[in-house]
Amino acid sequence: MASSKSKILIIGITGNLGLEIAKASINASHPTFGLVRASAFSDPNKLHKIQFLLDSGVTLLKRFFPSEFGADPDRTQVSDIDNNFYARKAEIRRLIEAEGIPHTYICCNFFMTVLLPSLVQPGRITPPTDKAIVFGDGNVKGVFVKQSDVAAFTISAVDDPRTLNRTIYLRPPGNVLSVNELIEIWERKIGKNLERIYVTEEELLKKIQERPYPYNWELLFIYSAFVKGDHTYFDIDSSLEGSRLYPHIKYTTVSEYLDTLL
Repeated sequence: MASSKSKILIIGITGNLGLEIAKASINASHPTFGLVRASAFSDPNKLHKIQFLLDSGVTLLKRFFPSEFGADPDRTQVSDIDNNFYARKAEIRRLIEAEGIPHTYICCNFFMTVLLPSLVQPGRITPPTDKAIVFGDGNVKGVFVKQSDVAAFTISAVDDPRTLNRTIYLRPPGNVLSVNELIEIWERKIGKNLERIYVTEEELLKKIQERPYPYNWELLFIYSAFVKGDHTYFDIDSSLEGSRLYPHIKYTTVSEYLDTLL
C-alpha cells in the first residue's frame, strides 16, 4: 500500500522562496496549502503566481487561526508558575504579528470536557454527590464552551472581515459561571445540598508547588480561572464576543451539559 504524503502549509507562498518550495512540494505529490494575504489577489505582481498555484492544485488560505483555543495568553496572570505554557503561545502571537500574517485569535477558555464533568473537583471525573471543594471564595467566574460550539464559532469567523487581525472571545450567556454557581445548579438538578469545603488561595498555591510539572496542571488551571479570574477579570469589546457576532449558532449551555451527567 502506498504511503500517504504529508500535508504542507507554506506561509509566504507568493514570495520567491515560497513559490519554489511550493513547486517542489507539488512535484513531490504533497497536498500543498499556502497562506496568502487577501491583498495579494489585487497585486498585479502576484496574480500570475496565484493563478499558477491554483492551476497546480494548491489550496490557498487567507487567514491563520493559531491552535491556542484556551485562555488569552496575553491576559493570564500565572506566568511565574505555568512552566511558560502561556508565554510560548504569546510568543507565537508576536511572531505572527511581526510578519504581518492575517490572523484571528479565538479565546474559548475551557472546553466543557475540562473540569466541568467533575464540577471543578480535582482528581474526579464525575460530579460530587456529598461534598464539594471550593477554591478561594468561589465567586470568581470561568468560562466553558463545548468543543463542537468552539468549532462552529471558529468556522463562522474564517471569512468575516470583522474578525480579521482581531481576538474573538467566547463568553456565551449561561456559560460564564463561578464554582459556587456551578454547585448551585448541580444541587438543584440532584435535589440535594452539598457540603462545601473551602480551600484558600495560599493552600491551593502550595498544592500546585508541591506537585511536579505536568501533574499540577489541573490545579493550575483552577487557580488561573477561578482564583485569579484569568477568563473574566478584564473587559472585552462586546461586539467581538462570539455569541453576539454569530447569534444564529445554537450553543450548549453549562446547564444543558450538566443534564447529560445525571
